Amino acid sequence: MNKDTVYPEKAAITPAKEHDRNQLEVLVDDKQAMYVFDRGYMDYERFDRMTDDGYFFVSRLKKNSVTRKVYAFSVPSDSNVLSDQMVYIGSTQKRCENVFRLLEVMDTKGNPLRLITNRFDLDPEEISNIYRSRWQIELFFKWLKQHVKITHFKTVFKKNI
Repeated sequence: MNKDTVYPEKAAITPAKEHDRNQLEVLVDDKQAMYVFDRGYMDYERFDRMTDDGYFFVSRLKKNSVTRKVYAFSVPSDSNVLSDQMVYIGSTQKRCENVFRLLEVMDTKGNPLRLITNRFDLDPEEISNIYRSRWQIELFFKWLKQHVKITHFKTVFKKNI
């Protein structure tokens, strides 16, 4: 999605049996963009590849993900950011090669979220707001279902797409 609109810039249509995360490699092609995705797309090797290739991302980190703190940044006390750290992700057997930034932030309902990114140049509130904007995608699909009368996004015939 473009930051100035609520519409996706592109989409990939795939068979229902194919996991969405397989399409991420196809959709990631702009080094000026910030890719925002949820836990279903979490893949340590992909995080390393994206970082090595110069692509930026922010994603929600699974609760059981192992992290090792390298450095803790200070955070303002009046912020929704609880912590801001430079970390390695993964266990010693399966760990990312790059260091990443781990933010723990409060969502709008007061629940903590763990966000992982390779952007160290943005302030933590900005990263939190970028991730929060992901909700616009959900609202777009809700709009499609309500106004275009799409009840589900599947078909058995390619010509229906």
